[in-house]
Amino acid sequence: MPPVETKPLRAGSAAKRSAILLAARDLFMTEGFERTSVDAVAAAAGVSKRTIYDYFGDKSTILLRVVESAAASLLASVTEAADEELGPVSEAPETLEASLIRFVARISDTTMGSDAYSSLRRLVSTEAAHLPVLRDQWDTREPETLLAEYFTTFERIGLLRLAKPLTAADHFGALTFRLLQDEADAPKARRHEIVADGVQAFLRAYRP
Repeated sequence: MPPVETKPLRAGSAAKRSAILLAARDLFMTEGFERTSVDAVAAAAGVSKRTIYDYFGDKSTILLRVVESAAASLLASVTEAADEELGPVSEAPETLEASLIRFVARISDTTMGSDAYSSLRRLVSTEAAHLPVLRDQWDTREPETLLAEYFTTFERIGLLRLAKPLTAADHFGALTFRLLQDEADAPKARRHEIVADGVQAFLRAYRP
């Protein structure tokens, strides 16, 4: 099922649209998609049911937009962390390992470690069975592409040896973020150990 195009917003309606998405996200995560009615979303957002249909068309499209917004927020967090933690490596090559560890730990602690992130992952996993496009929106490749760009920069200054930067980014994610997801409930010390071990394994494979 392709996503329904969202109608252009009238002047002053952006706040209502944001309120609808926020209310829907909270209800979907706490009550589940099937048990959440459009009436409930309208009441929580302080708008009419008609307004929701005007902006989004149906409940499935609201879910698509909620996941789209969450994915965009995740990408923004990854981009900020990469800029601040990995950006300075070009000027201080000796900090590569520590910077990679800080990058992953920061995302793990502030984003992946949040209850909201875990709830959204469960929501996508549950609802993607009948709305497959959800997984495409959630499992976006932008974070890996961003990381591959940094790895390419690191290769140019002699810090990494890469044949396929995007594949290297996938390997990095598998050794760090994916293992963190597998131990989402682990104590913070254990999660930081996973990060350090994963970064070191990646560097053993990709350092010149």
